[in-house]
Amino acid sequence: MNDVSHDAYCSDISSRTDELRAAVRRAPAGPAGTPVPTCPGWSLTQLARHVGGTHRWAARIVRTRAAGPVPHDLVDDVFSPGPETPAALDDWLADGAAELIGALLDAGPDAPVWTVAPGGTARFWARRMTHETTLHAADAAFVTGAPFAVREDLARDALDEWMDFGSLPRVLAAAGPDAPPLTGPGHTLHLHATDVLHAEWLVDLTEEPITWGHTHAKAAVAVRAPLTDLVLLLYGRRTPADASLEVFGDGALLTLWLERTGFWLRK
Repeated sequence: MNDVSHDAYCSDISSRTDELRAAVRRAPAGPAGTPVPTCPGWSLTQLARHVGGTHRWAARIVRTRAAGPVPHDLVDDVFSPGPETPAALDDWLADGAAELIGALLDAGPDAPVWTVAPGGTARFWARRMTHETTLHAADAAFVTGAPFAVREDLARDALDEWMDFGSLPRVLAAAGPDAPPLTGPGHTLHLHATDVLHAEWLVDLTEEPITWGHTHAKAAVAVRAPLTDLVLLLYGRRTPADASLEVFGDGALLTLWLERTGFWLRK
């Protein structure tokens, strides 16, 4: 169990949404004229619509105590007619975050709801929406040049979330028959944060099921970087070649693992 409280997640959803709202308001070329390189094909307009839509989708799941999948058109359909002006997008983001936070706080962390991965409570959505909003705030910060960092407790939690999702059986099942094997003898990865103490992750891919833990050990490939940069690497905002990262060993295994465990980001 992670140490981030339900209320803290809700607070961070609010603050990270505020960062995205500020980027939308201040973009010199306007949100529609500002491309987002880390979300290819999107402008700040599409990014804002996606975040606001995702918040509303998760809010509906929690508010209705959904027992099964809920249509996610608002998450995916970012090019249909919708809010366009900075003011309209600002309101859209503010209202969506307020709706989500209200639903989460009303439900409490233990309310049973449908979740896209094991969890089954409103707390899952508080966690997932915190990290979703944080990474899209990073997308906006990269565009505007604003400073960006993830607070230590949330960065650790974001990495744990990735490890949880990346060890699901579907990671292996999603690959086609001709895909290179992710598991195999000696297939291990080690992540080590360089700017905080006791922040290490060891992924064991030697056999099924995939397992992970907070362990220091020699691995086939190791990555050393500041904690925020490790988060950005795993969530697709950095590449192994980035200057902020040090990679030792089997870089091909790291690339394969990032690609295969990142399947859920593309859903």
